[in-house]
Amino acid sequence: MRFSRRGMLIAALAGGGLMVGYVARPRSFPLPLSPAPGEVAFDAWIKIARDGVIAVAVPQLEMGQGVTTLIAQVVATELGADWRQIAIEPAPVSAHYANLPLAARLAEFWMPAVPELADAPDGLLVRRWAEDNRFMATADGLSLAAFERPAREAAAGVRAMLAMAAADRWRVGWEECQAEQGFIVHGDKRLSFGALAAEAAAFDPPDPPPLRPVQLCAPSSAGNDFPRLDLPSKVDGSYQFAGDVRLPGMVFASVAHAPVGKSSLGKYDRSAASSVAGLIDLVEGPNWLAAIASNWWAAEQALRAIAPHFDVSRFADSAKIGEALDKALRHGEEVRLHEAGDPDTLLDSKFDLALRYEVGPALHATLETTSATARLADGKLELWLGSQVPQSAREVAAEALGMDARDVVLYAMPAGGSFDRRLEVDHAVQAALIARAASKPVQLTWSRWQEHLAGWPRTPVAALMGARTDAEGRLAGWRARIAVPATAREFGARLFERAAPYDALDAVAGEVDPLAMEGAVPPYAIDHLAIEQVPVSFDLPTARLRGNAHGYTAFFNETFIDELAHRAGREPLAYRMALLGKDPRLAECLQRVAALSGWGGGDSSGQGLACHKIGTGRGAGHIAVVATAQRADSGVRVDRLSAVVDIGRIVNRDIARQQIEGGL
Repeated sequence: MRFSRRGMLIAALAGGGLMVGYVARPRSFPLPLSPAPGEVAFDAWIKIARDGVIAVAVPQLEMGQGVTTLIAQVVATELGADWRQIAIEPAPVSAHYANLPLAARLAEFWMPAVPELADAPDGLLVRRWAEDNRFMATADGLSLAAFERPAREAAAGVRAMLAMAAADRWRVGWEECQAEQGFIVHGDKRLSFGALAAEAAAFDPPDPPPLRPVQLCAPSSAGNDFPRLDLPSKVDGSYQFAGDVRLPGMVFASVAHAPVGKSSLGKYDRSAASSVAGLIDLVEGPNWLAAIASNWWAAEQALRAIAPHFDVSRFADSAKIGEALDKALRHGEEVRLHEAGDPDTLLDSKFDLALRYEVGPALHATLETTSATARLADGKLELWLGSQVPQSAREVAAEALGMDARDVVLYAMPAGGSFDRRLEVDHAVQAALIARAASKPVQLTWSRWQEHLAGWPRTPVAALMGARTDAEGRLAGWRARIAVPATAREFGARLFERAAPYDALDAVAGEVDPLAMEGAVPPYAIDHLAIEQVPVSFDLPTARLRGNAHGYTAFFNETFIDELAHRAGREPLAYRMALLGKDPRLAECLQRVAALSGWGGGDSSGQGLACHKIGTGRGAGHIAVVATAQRADSGVRVDRLSAVVDIGRIVNRDIARQQIEGGL
């Protein structure tokens, strides 16, 4: 295990009895919202204008998942606002928006010495670190877990302040007033939020805030009362992404990246692009070359004409990666991460069924290629870009220019579906360096080819699945042996320690990585179970991808359970149901999807079945899917997907459906 300087410091504080001082040292953070003329800012979440428009701060990257609508809906419901008057405002980087659940989940990355001290999202140490580092990261579907409660509390406080202002006018108790559809109401008297906002700001909110007693945002059987706020502008094309930014005097840049590997920029002939009209300048990076021109196409054509040479000292070789996975799977030393019963006694002898699976590296294939606009002037760097880790983007850009991060202003732009690609911050560095060379505003856009070339993929994996069955074919023992690199730790070294890709790769080589094994424990009741990781290393940096390890562990488990059912001569649904006695929620998903799809038993029906579970306890997510397919000239054609999902309480049913359908 690696130890960062920060982790060692915190561990030393804990060992020396100084942790209380570290955690409890008084701190205050400036309120991040700046009201425009005619607006009143309340805390870090809400602004109310005289005309009644309510702006809600959204501290997460909108990349198609609907988080801007979800957080606004939470505020509107608790506040008692009219949805037609709700607007959203991307939140600036601020400690007020620290993502505590995600910080706790990733504690082993930022405090590797003693992560168990910081694995609870309500812990003081997690709060201290996340606020100090302005950890506003968007990942792992934790936006509501992180921000629903503080957004509700802020809205409840503002509602009380508005009621106090109205009650002061009417000479009644504020507790007697109600908030309805953007008005404070008492009997036949009513005043709009806009008319009360300025006076309300003079009152102090009650502590604790008076949260509404009803279940927040329960789905309505009559339909969706909270249509997505971003839909109209996306339909008419006015929705602004990073590539839509236009500044006075702006120029445009394209970039050519080195091949996949540890590379450096080599020789190139600038004169090869002399005939390209509009070319302004070239900018050299450590392993990239950028062209600045009056338009993006000219910049791209210049790079194609130049065709720069790159010196590659280490490169990803597909054959060697396959050999490394094969060697690890056959002969590597495993680490057991989970067991139940007595798997060694049952499983050391020959398996009744053993199958090998391999998953290749997967690219993000973002809907929108990387784009960032930068302006460097008067000692300040302004960045317009989409980032899942905005404070990290500020810091790496500042470091590249030798500036203080406080002099970097990041305007959070939405992103097209990027599937965790925006957890990397290389585009912020490139945009900053190119802006310095251009001495004017510049917009950098990667071509689709460069997006693929520069994006590290989800890791390749190999697995050996083995099982023992009894005389009647019932599943008695299960063993999963999975060869996978420390891909999550590698990502953590890049994000939290600013390690270069191959430095991060080398730093975690051979380490065990439980996050790279998530989902490997099947949801079924199996008496004897062993889940083992075989660490493996190869010369390919890897990254997070939507779903992370569940993307391959679910595939291993569900494909293997199908093979076991087939070998036992059992119908796949019945085989699974017999093993789900301890998980009634997943069993119900299976039963309901069977009815929804007209399940025909598999085999000759052309249907396939799978289910999966993520998380534990009441917050766990359950899904069951039936695919109906047929042979076609091009291979297999999927005609229909039926899915039933149980994710607990739903805030916005339409957005939940969109997320599920998008994943399918």
